[in-house]
Amino acid sequence: MSALYHASVTHGRFTPKLHRLKYRIFTLLLDLTALDEEAAQLRLFSRNRFNLFSFHDRDYGDGNGDPAAWARAQMREAGLNPEGSRISLLTMPRVLGYGFNPISVYFCHDSAGALSAILYEVNNTFGQRHGYFFTVSARPDGTLHQHCAKKLYVSPFMDMAMHYDFAVQPPADTLRLRILAGNAQGTVLAAGLSGRRAALTDATLLRAAFTYPFLTLKVMAGIHWEALRLWLKGMRVLPRPAPGAAAVSFAPESTP
Repeated sequence: MSALYHASVTHGRFTPKLHRLKYRIFTLLLDLTALDEEAAQLRLFSRNRFNLFSFHDRDYGDGNGDPAAWARAQMREAGLNPEGSRISLLTMPRVLGYGFNPISVYFCHDSAGALSAILYEVNNTFGQRHGYFFTVSARPDGTLHQHCAKKLYVSPFMDMAMHYDFAVQPPADTLRLRILAGNAQGTVLAAGLSGRRAALTDATLLRAAFTYPFLTLKVMAGIHWEALRLWLKGMRVLPRPAPGAAAVSFAPESTP
């Protein structure tokens, strides 16, 4: 069943300039298998059409179809059986037709309901997208940890020769996600998301509209505002390389 999470986001940059921020958002955990039926019960949320809040398939995956089908194709590519799987997607919706997600997370459950894979889908402000796919062989009791090389240019102030360390608590009553970005010298940036679950109803969506007005516009504006602050602190803008050929990286297995 889909849900809404009231959340806070933190960012801390440690080198070469110290820079911190914290802001409040809401995000949705969408059961992609039942999304059409759930959307039909809501007045303020729609799939693939304009509304106060909406979900558009083209914002995810390869942009050409059902994101759940795309996620199952990645499961198959990783050697997993996607038959009967259930895909939940943690993401911010479009608000009045506008949307931008720095990161969305697919939680892929097998036919028995066990979490079998996690896919982090990262977007940059240049219209590029890359996925980091991790298998999960054991039913997690708490936080999962994953490590991979950085493949997508995101911040204009960060090198490509970096790695990510993810730590995620699969969504339940609460949600926690931490991302460390580092290089050979150590951790450069730490980002975190923590939230508490609420039912996905018209009432909670309306409350969110007033509590977090123009959410996705503020996210994009905030990204550019923080970039300006970093530039004023003397950070050097690094050139953007051509995107890699692969849209998804298949990384080592998750560990407890």
